[in-house]
Amino acid sequence: MDVDLTADQKAFIREAIESGRFKSAEDAVREALSLWEERDRRRAEILATVDTAEAALARGEGGTVTQQSMRELVDEVKRRGRLRLKTGQQSSR
Repeated sequence: MDVDLTADQKAFIREAIESGRFKSAEDAVREALSLWEERDRRRAEILATVDTAEAALARGEGGTVTQQSMRELVDEVKRRGRLRLKTGQQSSR
């Protein structure tokens, strides 16, 4: 497969090779494709999670978010964070 790169893309790859990050242009392109594949996998996972959540809401599952429920959530997160900090400080002594 032949791919035409822009002058900026070629320079970017050349700099990466010269700095020792990659041995060849092919290695750089493989890394780019690997990152692209990983990003697409994560995107698919997020979309599947959204679909699951929407289906649960359509079935009437879930709760109503209120100022009170948000305050309770914030308080719980703070409590767990403080506990984690406290436990981490004790274990480092």
